[in-house]
Amino acid sequence: MTLVKVNNPIAKSFDGLMNQFLNDFPSATGKTIREEFLGFPPVNIDEKPNSYLLQLAVPGYEKTDFTIKLEADLLTISSAKTVETKDETVKAVRKEFSNKSFKRSFTLDEKIDGTNIVAKYENGILNVEIPKKEVEKTAAKEIAIL
Repeated sequence: MTLVKVNNPIAKSFDGLMNQFLNDFPSATGKTIREEFLGFPPVNIDEKPNSYLLQLAVPGYEKTDFTIKLEADLLTISSAKTVETKDETVKAVRKEFSNKSFKRSFTLDEKIDGTNIVAKYENGILNVEIPKKEVEKTAAKEIAIL
């Protein structure tokens, strides 16, 4: 592999320029586009042997702020955060904390047991445990040869 340094930014390819812009932009602003413009909190989804675990990073919320609904095969997690009244005697010099309302939806397949979903909010992380359905194992049947 040959490494070539290009000092002229105009000579960079359009793809390379766009990749650099899109990769550097979120770190330069301090928030990702998903969090800032779309209002989605980041989520991790882990698969366990008997369930899936959704973890939403939502610090600053209370567990009463969340609504979790399952309609047919659509799991919706939302929060309708109200804006607190401001104290007129205090002037904010810088405000970076924001607890906005959000709504995230996840489509579940037929392998999910929707009746036993459990949610727990702890240390700024909303954990939603989604159990898998028990897979029925068919017993082996011996067939006699006639």
